[in-house]
Amino acid sequence: MKIGLIGLPKSGKTTLFNLLTGSDLPTSRYDGGRAELHTGIARVPDARIDRLSALFSPKKTTYATFEVVDLAGIEKGARASLDTKEFRNADALLHVVRGFSDDARGAADPRRDIVDLETELLLADLEVVDRRLERLEQSIRKRRVDAEVAEQTVLTRLKGELESETPLRAVALSADEAKIVRGFTFLSRKPILHLVNLDEKAVGEGPRVVEHFGLGDIAARPHTRVGWVSAVIEAEVAQLAGEEQQAFLADLGLAEPAIHRVLRDCYALLGLISFFTTGDDEVRAWPIPAGTRAQDAAGAVHSDIARGFIRAEVNTYDDLVAAGGDFAPLRAKGLLRLEGKDYVVKDGEVCHFRFKV
Repeated sequence: MKIGLIGLPKSGKTTLFNLLTGSDLPTSRYDGGRAELHTGIARVPDARIDRLSALFSPKKTTYATFEVVDLAGIEKGARASLDTKEFRNADALLHVVRGFSDDARGAADPRRDIVDLETELLLADLEVVDRRLERLEQSIRKRRVDAEVAEQTVLTRLKGELESETPLRAVALSADEAKIVRGFTFLSRKPILHLVNLDEKAVGEGPRVVEHFGLGDIAARPHTRVGWVSAVIEAEVAQLAGEEQQAFLADLGLAEPAIHRVLRDCYALLGLISFFTTGDDEVRAWPIPAGTRAQDAAGAVHSDIARGFIRAEVNTYDDLVAAGGDFAPLRAKGLLRLEGKDYVVKDGEVCHFRFKV
C-alpha cells in the first residue's frame, strides 16, 4: 500500500518525508517546484511487536511497512505534476500544511492552504472527467454500447459534484459505480490526512490544532483526518536515543515522538491492520487490508502458503503475552483456535498457517 505525500512549497514536506522513511533528501531540493518524485519505505512502530520480540528473542524483528511517494511541492494553479502515474496510484494522501510563519509566505493559514490544495485536486479530477466524457460522447454517437452509457452517466454525475467543489471521497457510489470509476485513480476520492506542521514553540497546542485553526468542518468530512506534527522538533528527537530522547520528550510534554502517531495515522488511513507471526527466527507484523480472509492473509507471507492453505492457528496478542509466549497453555485452555480460509483476520491476532503444496 502506498501513501502520496503532497503539500505547497515551504510546508516542511521534504523534512517529513525524511522522518517517515529515514531518508536524507536535502530540504531545499524542491524549491523550484519541479515535478520530481521520490519514494521510500515507512516502518510503523508497534509496542506489541516490541513486547513479542522481548518474549521470543528472535534473530530478526520486522515491523509493518508502507510505501511513501513524495511529490514536489506544488504552487497554487500548477497541478500538472499531479498526473504523475506513481502519485496517482497512491492509495491515500498525506497533505503537509504549513502551521508556522515564513518570511516569504507570511503568517500560517492552514485553512486557506487546505482549501487551495483541495481545489487543485478537484480541478485535476475535473480535467480527467471532461476528457473522458468528450471521448465517450464521440464513441456513443457512432455506436451505443451499454457499458459506455453507464460510464457516461456516472461521470456526468461526478462532474456535477466536482463543479460544486465536492471532493469525490464525499460522494457515495454503489458497488457498480465504484467499479466503473476505479481505473481513473481520482485524487479527490482518496482518503486524506491534513497534517499541520507546527512551529517548535507551538508543540503544546498540537492537541488543539483543529480548534485553534478553525478546522472542525474539514476534520468532519468523510474519509478525512486532521493531525499535527512539528517536523523541526521531530528532526531533533530523531538524533537522540534512549534516556536522552525520553528526557527531551518529557520536557516537551510528549509521551513518544509525534512522528510515531503520524505513522500510525497513515497506516489507519490506508485501511491497514497487522497480524503477527512469532518464532525464534523472526517476530513480524504483516500489513493487510481490514477485512482480509485467512487464506489471503497467508498469501501476504508467501503465495505457496495461500495456495496450499489448510488451516490457520489463531490466538490473540493479549492471551499470548499473558501466557509468557508459551503456546501450550493456550492450547490447553482452548485459546489457540483453528480457523478456515474464510475467517476474517483481526488486528493484533497471532497467526500461523498450516499448508501443503
